[in-house]
Amino acid sequence: MNSGDVNNGTARTGHRGAGQITGRPDADPASAPARDRSGRVALADRVPGRLPDLDNSATDAPAAAGDPATPGGPDAATRPPTSLAAAAPAPGVPLGLPREDLERLVNGTHHDPHSLLGAHPAGDTTVVRVLRPDASAVTVLVGEDRHPAARLHSGGVFAVALPEVLPDYRVEVAYPHGSHVVDDPYRHLPTLGEMDLHLISEGRHEELWKVLGAHLRELSTPGGTTVTGVSFAVWAPSARGVRLVGDFDFWDGRAFPMRSLGHSGVWELFVPGAGVGLRYKYEILGFDGVWRQKADPMAFRTEVPPATASVVTHSDYTWDDQDWLDRRARTAWHAEPISVYEVHLGSWRRGLSYRELADQLTAYVLDNGFTHVEMLPVAEHPFGGSWGYQVSAYYAPTARFGGPDEFRHLVDTLHRAGIGVIVDWVPAHFPRDSWALGRFDGTPLYEHPDPRRGEQPDWGTYVFDVGRNEVRNFLVANALYWFEEFHIDGLRVDAVASMLYLDYSRPDGGWLPNVHGGRENLEAVAFLQETNATVYRRFPGVMMIAEESTAWPGVTRPTHLGGLGFGFKWNMGWMHDTLDYNSRQPVHRSYHHHQMTFSMVYAYSENFVLPFSHDEVVHGKGSLLRKMPGTRWEQLANLRALYAYMWAHPGKKLLFMGCEFGQDNEWNEAASLDWPLLSDPSHRGVANLVADLNELYRSTPALYRRDSDPSGFSWIDANDTANNVFSFLRWSDGTSAGGHPAAAAPNAAARAGADVAGQPTAGGNPTGADAADGGVLACVTNFAGIGHHGYRLGLPFPGRWREVLNSDGQRYGGGNVGNFGAVQAVEESHHGLPASATLTLPPLGTVWFRYEPGTADSPGSPA
Repeated sequence: MNSGDVNNGTARTGHRGAGQITGRPDADPASAPARDRSGRVALADRVPGRLPDLDNSATDAPAAAGDPATPGGPDAATRPPTSLAAAAPAPGVPLGLPREDLERLVNGTHHDPHSLLGAHPAGDTTVVRVLRPDASAVTVLVGEDRHPAARLHSGGVFAVALPEVLPDYRVEVAYPHGSHVVDDPYRHLPTLGEMDLHLISEGRHEELWKVLGAHLRELSTPGGTTVTGVSFAVWAPSARGVRLVGDFDFWDGRAFPMRSLGHSGVWELFVPGAGVGLRYKYEILGFDGVWRQKADPMAFRTEVPPATASVVTHSDYTWDDQDWLDRRARTAWHAEPISVYEVHLGSWRRGLSYRELADQLTAYVLDNGFTHVEMLPVAEHPFGGSWGYQVSAYYAPTARFGGPDEFRHLVDTLHRAGIGVIVDWVPAHFPRDSWALGRFDGTPLYEHPDPRRGEQPDWGTYVFDVGRNEVRNFLVANALYWFEEFHIDGLRVDAVASMLYLDYSRPDGGWLPNVHGGRENLEAVAFLQETNATVYRRFPGVMMIAEESTAWPGVTRPTHLGGLGFGFKWNMGWMHDTLDYNSRQPVHRSYHHHQMTFSMVYAYSENFVLPFSHDEVVHGKGSLLRKMPGTRWEQLANLRALYAYMWAHPGKKLLFMGCEFGQDNEWNEAASLDWPLLSDPSHRGVANLVADLNELYRSTPALYRRDSDPSGFSWIDANDTANNVFSFLRWSDGTSAGGHPAAAAPNAAARAGADVAGQPTAGGNPTGADAADGGVLACVTNFAGIGHHGYRLGLPFPGRWREVLNSDGQRYGGGNVGNFGAVQAVEESHHGLPASATLTLPPLGTVWFRYEPGTADSPGSPA
């Protein structure tokens, strides 16, 4: 028998599946930890907010350098190699282990260290083995009894035989300068049950974050003692070994090898005494034989970049938004006003925390009348210049502005103010950082193994292999996680087109066709359908929004009808055509008139959002204001006319931060918005217009109720190329194109800017709530550089048409050219409609008119 194979004639206990501790057949079942239906160890009802430090029971003597539980030890990379020579135990101690097992254990390559370490029945005794590198002595404590352990291996393996079966015990670890009493990590059952592992392998675990990652737990020992600590679990199927490193072991993983839970590919370990705030990583021996330190893919908190460690966290947050969630679940958003303020949290006002944003951003959005906030990705990302679109920790809000509970507070505050929260989500690709997801276990794990599918040439990133069950599960569960844990109201899915097409941004020969020889990514289609269907099933009233820039059919069609199942799609075609048209000098616009009318050809093919997003004001494109031609007055007037046209056009609205007051400079993520511009009356006027547009939009059902219904829109004149004029009608539930409105109810209130009789002053400010039936609204936009006087416009009904908005109003910084509050339509057909009125159209201006039923015989105001 060699020195590494210590047997002494005593039979070894067999290996147990997933490290499960088994007693004799006649052992008392009550002595085993209770398990729930999933097979996991039953946890105590109470989970502490913070656990004690690992060395809380240390003696008064100072600890030695290298103590795994004490800061100050040497870095693992500089530690001398461990000798593989095994030391024989004291004679007569039945502690035998084969040398091969000992060496694999010490080297971190044993797939199931729990089968060697911890408590193991051996006849009428129990053998306890402990792994404590650099310890000078180990003593097992059973009540008041002390049982010194023999050293089995110079790498820190100790063992002792106890004269009873499966007792409750603790371990005293001695170092040259002190000792510590700790609980044994290797005497606990797995924290994942068989059903969890089955669902993970099938890719169907919808609450994946509850079993993988780091979780505070309280477990019970066979003696009934409660042990607090953190369970860690990570998916690394091709790893040859996984060790836990962090603050609790001075980043030396030798003391904490993890166990593999069978074919699932999951590695797991419970660390007693670990608690909130501890940093950690996984040290993974890859299939290629290289050790790598990796951040937790399921980390719920991270260090502040550029630091890269994962951080143990636990939420004690109490939500106060149930009223909002209840209303949300009853809301059909396709028929409701949605005006989105898109925000990059780091540059809206630089230096603000989540809590400060909760106060300042909420007040600002409320004052400006937006219904929702959309945040550029808040999941952790290493490079700020990516704006969050290269994510390294999909389950952790970025630590740049605070912790996860502080982010919860931000969402909660917005909800209590009646503001919805949409978050950008990036399931298409992820960065190549060596400490993150890429080549996680030494193989292409999260990314597709073929670079023709697994690499994104445009962004230098990896592409998720969504055809793999576990990867698909990782992403689907991540979408659910943001709704469940942070109460968000929508996900805007980034770069959908790059997922749908296998040849996206790839040269001929640089892409791999699907099984049918086509360019469609069938696995991505299935993934998107599953994600959308699962989200809508579990969270009624939320929104899934696609940034999809091609003509892929059925993006917002339900999955049971073969669509992708999104609720909304960004209308990128409308955005490009509209900005291209408005960037031209007015004298040339008549030749491009079709760019503004073409959107109505396909407006009802999907449920659209009209986006003026961050992508349009970066990378040398300039601000929206600077896209407008002419003098500064003309630029501002054109921008105001464009906004009023956009708010009247079918589709939900989205505006990037800064655009609401006419930001002059291109967006820079490293600087705050140009807030001083709000002291300039012309920019304050743009902000006033956007706020009034939002208020009038929210109070006018004709502008949103039939966004997805062709009967809610009709052109008055789509072909006035000579005058650069576009005119159309929006209809609400009580009216229809070609029909008659129901009787109108009085206005609920008048806005500031209206006279004492509730009528708008010259310039046309909004006047509050719409008629009870929603009525009909006429929108007329003049994109010419000159005004049009005596412009005859066809209208569906004779009577008074009130000017409810004029983008040239003095309040908005315009020239106040308008219609003195109203026009009177007479029974004189024009534009194929039975009535008409004579208007004054301001240069580069948009005017809205609302019909007032029952006024056909009343005198009109002068036009």
